[in-house]
Amino acid sequence: MTTQLYNLDFYQWTQRQVDLLRNEEYENLDLENLIEEIAAMAKRDRRELESRLKIILLHLLKWKYQPMCQSNRWADSLDEQRDEIAVLLRDSPSLRRELADLIVDAYARALRKAAKETKLATSVFPASCEWTMDQMLDQDFLP
Repeated sequence: MTTQLYNLDFYQWTQRQVDLLRNEEYENLDLENLIEEIAAMAKRDRRELESRLKIILLHLLKWKYQPMCQSNRWADSLDEQRDEIAVLLRDSPSLRRELADLIVDAYARALRKAAKETKLATSVFPASCEWTMDQMLDQDFLP
């Protein structure tokens, strides 16, 4: 029954699972889908963190390597991304352990996008991230 509900009305399925948990009716839980959804939540937060890091790195690269085009929009975006990362890390502090690996992947993506948007050769930019994690997340940091 609950697996069928999962396929028909996800919201109602979630509410049913919550009720079952609250009432300690564990035998009626849709464990297969519940496990899948919890795992997906963790992946979603990790992907969101990487995406926000990529945007930060993109704007830092453009800010430093294309100074004549510096934009308040870039600065505003940096503030927004840093704020949202702070919220993510506050709610899921264990994600902080993922930052170093995520920065490597996010930097590679940001570098390609920065080269495309600025029309500068990728060789103009450093091959690896030149900023510390603290700098990237610091609300006042601009290169």
